[in-house]
Amino acid sequence: MALRQLAVGGKTLPSLLNVLRKDISKPHRVTVPLPSLRRTFSLYDQINLIDNIPEDQLRFQGFDETGFNVNGVKYEGSLLCAGNLLMSWTPKNFADITPESLSIFQILRPIPEILILGCGRHIEPVNSELRSYLRSAGIRLEAVDSRNAASTYNILNEEGRIVAAALLPYGASASS
Repeated sequence: MALRQLAVGGKTLPSLLNVLRKDISKPHRVTVPLPSLRRTFSLYDQINLIDNIPEDQLRFQGFDETGFNVNGVKYEGSLLCAGNLLMSWTPKNFADITPESLSIFQILRPIPEILILGCGRHIEPVNSELRSYLRSAGIRLEAVDSRNAASTYNILNEEGRIVAAALLPYGASASS
């Protein structure tokens, strides 16, 4: 018994169990500090993905009330992008978006798997005629605000997906 008491630091088994029971009832405090969010984000800030654009790929880099910055060039007004093709688009506000304004998808090949519709500052409900037109062309529709539409286009285009975006400027209104 004396040897056993020496092996456990002079304490008997019942006294060790009592100490453990008392420890369990006390709340434990974590003493290891959590990493600073500032430190975590600063590591990502050192990686600049926005400026590393392949020459043959469109990338939205910014926007304002009247247009978009694409690959370092400022474009005023609405834009239509399909793959890596960028063109001016006629609608000035959400009410101007019709199947006729998207008629390029009748001849464009390959057909985009998704059209990201940038509605301006706010998401707008898309009428059933426009939805039916795109569905008949085999194109899915995602209607979001123009800022998120540009970001989504960047991600999907970077992944190599066949994607199109029709974007109204951020300051565009819902009606004429």
